[in-house]
Amino acid sequence: MFPVLETERLILRRPDESDLDAFTELMADPEVTRFLGGPASRTVAWRAIATIAGAWAIQGFGMFSVIDRGSGRWIGRAGPWRPEGWPGSEVGWALTRSAWGQGYATEAARASIEFAFDKLGWDEVIHMIDPLNAPSQAVARRVGSRSLRHGRLPDVDLDLEVWGQTRTDWLARRA
Repeated sequence: MFPVLETERLILRRPDESDLDAFTELMADPEVTRFLGGPASRTVAWRAIATIAGAWAIQGFGMFSVIDRGSGRWIGRAGPWRPEGWPGSEVGWALTRSAWGQGYATEAARASIEFAFDKLGWDEVIHMIDPLNAPSQAVARRVGSRSLRHGRLPDVDLDLEVWGQTRTDWLARRA
């Protein structure tokens, strides 16, 4: 059985094929994908969602589909992520433009970080953020993370910032 996380306004669950149309819209939006490699076709979006689903099968965790509880609408993806060669155990997020500015990314990130520390036993979470991506930096700050160092993703020629926090820091703020 796969975990389902519930917050005040969101349901976070494992992605499935019914999410493909909305996932494709997210991946095709140039503003949403500005810091994610740019717009992608439906076939690339299918491979991306299949990769996330595969992470669930291989590692027992992966990005969640983020569902608005009130409407049942798919509004993005967020959650734990640790691909081969990654610079750490990441909690990431990407939401549809219609969901921006409403605190959903922060809410999903908090639930995902708690899951990573409490259920997956991680000692640290990171967030790989483009230095120009001020909105994601703001989300990282709101969940208690800070800029730690510069880093690179495997096979990608981008200079990114590694933001993050330890389990100890997270628990101290919760106390």
